Amino acid sequence: MAGVTLRKKEHFLNIAVTVFLIFTAIMFIMPTVLTIANSFMTSGEISANYGAMLGNMGDSDEKVFISERVNLKFIPDKVTFEQYRSVLFRSPDYIMKFWNSVILTVPIMLFQIITAILASYGLSRYPNKVKYVIFFVYIILTIMPYQVTLVPNYLVADKFGMLDTEKLLELPKFFKPVEKFLNMFYRRRALILPAIFSPFSIFLLTKVMRRVPVSYIEAAQLDGAGEFRILTQIYIPLCKGAIVSVSMLSFVDCWNMVEQPMILIKDTTLHPLSVFLSQINTSDVGLAFAVGTVYMIPAILIFLYAEEYLIEGITYAGGIKG
Repeated sequence: MAGVTLRKKEHFLNIAVTVFLIFTAIMFIMPTVLTIANSFMTSGEISANYGAMLGNMGDSDEKVFISERVNLKFIPDKVTFEQYRSVLFRSPDYIMKFWNSVILTVPIMLFQIITAILASYGLSRYPNKVKYVIFFVYIILTIMPYQVTLVPNYLVADKFGMLDTEKLLELPKFFKPVEKFLNMFYRRRALILPAIFSPFSIFLLTKVMRRVPVSYIEAAQLDGAGEFRILTQIYIPLCKGAIVSVSMLSFVDCWNMVEQPMILIKDTTLHPLSVFLSQINTSDVGLAFAVGTVYMIPAILIFLYAEEYLIEGITYAGGIKG
């Protein structure tokens, strides 16, 4: 009898936990679904649903008292693609800002992973007190919000003249075919260079690389493998899941940058699309839904591709998926 009662309690607890998790998942996914649904609404319908709330979003000191409930609608009365036509075809500024996001995010992510792999390998191999101190500094930097380090980054960038986004590289004739390509990154160097050395990526990869079994390294050394071969043929394959996870987290972090571009890049034409989304006003809300939907697509696709690697990177332990 006691066993039956215990099973009933466990069954009820499982149901309660499942209901709670489903409710939490719905609450998390609701803003995304709402954004996508509203991107297909007409401007008039958006104003009718959110007019009272939008009255308080302007720059004016006079605010509107919200006397009615905001009508959250997930199904448009009339489906329209007008917002997407404006974003994709009639307003090249949005496309340029989207490519500004790509130009900022891709090099930061690639070089950040390369830097993190090399630094993490150095910190995990032949551990000593100095390396433990360096790693402890990385932990401190990881728990500090970016707003704390933003001022020092700005001062250093200003000291080295990296805030001058109008200055271009003067390269020899040999580099002329790629001069324009290099200048795209050179004008954004004040933001790209500090982001490459993210302490979070190094912290996470170091923790994972320290779990690589010593027996693997000793076997490779008996075969005459050097440090480069150990890194490329043992550490990187075993830590593949963690590297992909860090890459995905790095992409999302860079893709959503707002404060950094606004402060470290003076030329507003170089600002990414995330800056526009942070400066929504009442006349752009309809477009903002469409822009937000387009802006979510790369992050969603990367997550769907790297979901298994993300789980593997989190659960990785000593080269064995647990």
